[in-house]
This record gives sequence, C-alpha cells and structure tokens, in this order.
Amino acid sequence: MKALIIGGNGFIGSNLADCLLKAGHKVTSFDRYPSRYREADPRINYVYGDFANHGEVQEVVKGNDWIFHLAYTTLPASSNEDPAFDVRSNIIDTLQLLEACRESQVKKVVFISSGGTVYGVPQSLPIHENHPTEPICSYGITKLTIEKYLHLYHHLHNLDYVVVRLANPYGELQNPQAKQGAIAVFLGNVMQGKPITIWGDGEVVRDYIYIGDAAEALLKAAEYCPDENEPRVFNVGSGCGQSLNEIVRAIRAVVGKDLEVVHHPARSADVPANVLDIERAKKCLDWQPEINLESGIRKTWDWLCKVSKN
Repeated sequence: MKALIIGGNGFIGSNLADCLLKAGHKVTSFDRYPSRYREADPRINYVYGDFANHGEVQEVVKGNDWIFHLAYTTLPASSNEDPAFDVRSNIIDTLQLLEACRESQVKKVVFISSGGTVYGVPQSLPIHENHPTEPICSYGITKLTIEKYLHLYHHLHNLDYVVVRLANPYGELQNPQAKQGAIAVFLGNVMQGKPITIWGDGEVVRDYIYIGDAAEALLKAAEYCPDENEPRVFNVGSGCGQSLNEIVRAIRAVVGKDLEVVHHPARSADVPANVLDIERAKKCLDWQPEINLESGIRKTWDWLCKVSKN
C-alpha cells in the first residue's frame, strides 16, 4: 500500500514510518520540518509543507491508499488558553483533509485521537470505548469532534476510517525537551542533571505505551477491514496504569542514580487517573503490547545516551 503520514517527521510519525517500511509499504511523509533526531531515510518520500495549506494537502493526498493523520497544533495542558485557535487550526484543517481524501478516493483514514482526554474524568477504570466522553480540555473536545466528522464522512461518502484513542506513548525519537511526554522529559532532565518536575503530588495515574507497540497498532488499524456494524474506534495503550511517582521509581531503577524531584501545583486539565481498556483492540486488530515499562524506559534511556554523544 501507499501510505501518507501527516506529521510524518515527528515522534509518532517517524516510528510509524519505520513500522510501515518494515511491513513492505511505500511511505510519504508530510511535515513542516525534517526530523530533529535522525537523517532522512532514502526509502521515504519527504514532502515539506503546512497542514493549513489546503492546496498542498490536496496535492500530497493524491495517489495514496492510507492516510495517517497525526498532525495537531495544540496540547492538552494549553488548549484551554485559546479554544478558538484549537478549533480553527485542527477541526477546520482536518475537514479540508477529509475533503481531499474523498476527492482522491482514499481507501482508509487512520486518525490518532486521545485516549487520555476524550473521556474526561473517568467513572470507572479501565476505560472502555463505550465510556461517556466528557472532556475537560479543548484538546479533547476537538479530537472527539474530528472523530464525529470521520463518522459523518463515512456515512455520507463511504470514506473508510479507524480512530485510535492513543494513551501516552514514549520511546526513541521523542523530544526530551517537549512540554508533554513525562517519561522522555524526565529522562532528559536526568541526562542534563536537572530535577524532575511533577505537577501535583505525583499520584496522577496514566497509561504509558512504548512507541514500537503503538506504531504496530496503527499499522493493524490500517489493515483492519470491518463490516458495517463492527467497531472503528479503539483504545490503544498498555492496559496498565502507573502514577508519576511509580514512573520516577522505574527511571531510578534503570539509570541507577538518585533523582531530585520538584513538585508544583496540580493543573486543572489533568484528570486524576486514566487507564484504557484495550480488549477491543486485542480482539479486533489482533494486537497487543509486547514491551513492558522497564524495558521501554531502558530502550528510551539507551537512545538518549546515544544521542547525547553525537
């Protein structure tokens, strides 16, 4: 298949490209910038452009079978500061992408939604796909809105799609200086001899999934051919929850040194716990995570050590 990754040079997109190439697919990456952590792969067709430029998006979609939509302009913690920007830059531009997919008769759109924000404060754990969706940040609302538009385009235009409600991915090629991604950021601080910063008391629980497992799930989602009444929305995570304090202890065990931790006041956009039920993905996609937390942290740490020497 010919696969286009919107946001293909980022953390998730780069790992997904590797997974697709390994499976024998042709890959085009559409992004504003090159990857900051590795050289260009000669097997990938790199197209540089802006997701907000509808003409560029329309052109790059042509001739592709699968479209993976990973591009997003906002973060959960900051999206409430300017909801109008969140809507304009994500929902409106995604509608233009869906129009381009319809016109080009794309076979499948795989959208990366947010398992950590679309449900809001959970009523029960682990969270099943049928759990009520009551997001408490604009980021989650816009992700959920795009899910609904995908359903609409399938209903109106028979555009096939799968939604992956992804947990918290971590691993190689993740920016250790970013504003999200606790494991990579914590490891990056350790690498630089800086304290680890935690918002709140550290008892916030999240579902962390190694990036190699997440990329494999995205490939399985593209290959998935559901009947009309079969599900198209899947939670993808580890199925297990760890608090930030547990993450710090796991990092300490991997790096073999004491860690300084600094606490700041909790943030209003952070739900107290989020652990995804992944049984539907296991059953329908024939997928399950393979890398446990300690192994994933070690892989990430080894990669950071290698990058720091270059």
